[in-house]
Amino acid sequence: MLDHVGLAVSDFERSKAFYVAVLKTLDIDLLADFTFGRDHHAGFGKARPTFWIGDGKPARGEMHIAFTAASRAQVSAFHSVGISMGGRDNGPPGIRAHYHPNYFGAFVLDPDGHNIEAVCHEPE
Repeated sequence: MLDHVGLAVSDFERSKAFYVAVLKTLDIDLLADFTFGRDHHAGFGKARPTFWIGDGKPARGEMHIAFTAASRAQVSAFHSVGISMGGRDNGPPGIRAHYHPNYFGAFVLDPDGHNIEAVCHEPE
């Protein structure tokens, strides 16, 4: 349904380093990194960039973006690396049975306060 998502960040280099480290735990790589005029852009994905960050006026703490994890171990690694990169805990790895019995997710607030999540829907 969605082709890509873009997020304006307040400090491009800090956010790029954060997302490179955090998304690597989910096998998501930095696939594009360029400057157009005075604006910086970085695109992350597997086959093509589907998640973008760039300079701009960020909507601080307004977004919630969930990334698919292949395993519960990836969810835990995502959370751990997110915290180590300066993110703030917004929900440790665990079952969220109110969504469904196998919903295993973790939440981290990124450098701009956005709620980013890794989620695995597979049973243990």
